[in-house]
Amino acid sequence: MPRSTLILSLTAAFFAAPAFAEALDSGKLLTDAQAVLAPLSPPPVAKDSLQAVRAELGRRLFFENRVSMDGNVSCSHCHHADKQATDGLPKAIGVFGKENPRNAPSIFNAALNFKQHWRGDRESLEEQAEKSLLGPASFGNPDQATAMGKLKAIPAYADAFAKAFPGEQDPINSKNWGTAVAAFEWTLLTPSRFDAFLAGDAKALSPQEQAGLRTFIDAGCGSCHNGAGLGGNSFQKFGVTGDYWKETGSRTPDKGRADVTKNDTDLYVFKVASLRNVAKTSPYFHDGSVEDLTRAVKIMGKVQLGKTLLDNQAADIVAFLGSLTGGVPANYSAPEPYPDAPAK
Repeated sequence: MPRSTLILSLTAAFFAAPAFAEALDSGKLLTDAQAVLAPLSPPPVAKDSLQAVRAELGRRLFFENRVSMDGNVSCSHCHHADKQATDGLPKAIGVFGKENPRNAPSIFNAALNFKQHWRGDRESLEEQAEKSLLGPASFGNPDQATAMGKLKAIPAYADAFAKAFPGEQDPINSKNWGTAVAAFEWTLLTPSRFDAFLAGDAKALSPQEQAGLRTFIDAGCGSCHNGAGLGGNSFQKFGVTGDYWKETGSRTPDKGRADVTKNDTDLYVFKVASLRNVAKTSPYFHDGSVEDLTRAVKIMGKVQLGKTLLDNQAADIVAFLGSLTGGVPANYSAPEPYPDAPAK
């Protein structure tokens, strides 16, 4: 029997009717889900007043565009509220209209990621925020002094940073920028109906969503998309059973972490994407090469698991993924900008 025929045969057997019927057993489904997935806690309450002050400063900085070289780009430039904190583009557009090398993932729940960026080349939220100031296609500053000089030229920031970082002689610095922005981003967690299901409310998911969760688990999706973020906590090769670009239609294969580590074992390795809010964050993958979520699900089944998902199985998984959409945090909006320094 040809190998392709054998795979199709085994896949059909794996997803036979009994597996679908088992999805109707909400109790067992819940137990199985809790074994690989975790509920997302509500956004954390600030541990102390200083943390709250830093988070509020970080919110202001997140929406501050005057620190970029063209005066038009802020962190929020690539993270729109109506797109669940993405921008809807294959690759983000930054300062002076420059295209970023990869798709901009949602900033919602990014605090759960074990590293930041698709290639994991930022160790933390703080480092990502600080180094973004120098990104050629992000803020475009030649050095941190230039970026901070722009903030220091806005009078009200002197008092804001002094309150957030008391006792420091020169609190307006790039390290504190990163700390404040990260404090704000920690407030951007988005619990959803799925979390209610994990907490024991079987009615939180529809029958189709439960069927999709069962297929998601049984197919092995949870082996990588696990934990509270349903991903974001490991690296994996994109294209375990085949070349990913042949399925996604990517024009140029991205080498992934290999370009960071200079290690051939990291070729085509990327951080596993979090699936939180995924139904609202197209296009998909590191290069934004796939617009449709159903197609993305089928590609993942094929190149990661070696499984050909049937149309109804993919539809069920997509329905389940819709249950991961949370509300936009109430504080995800731009405050009234501080006024510029008066003209001399």
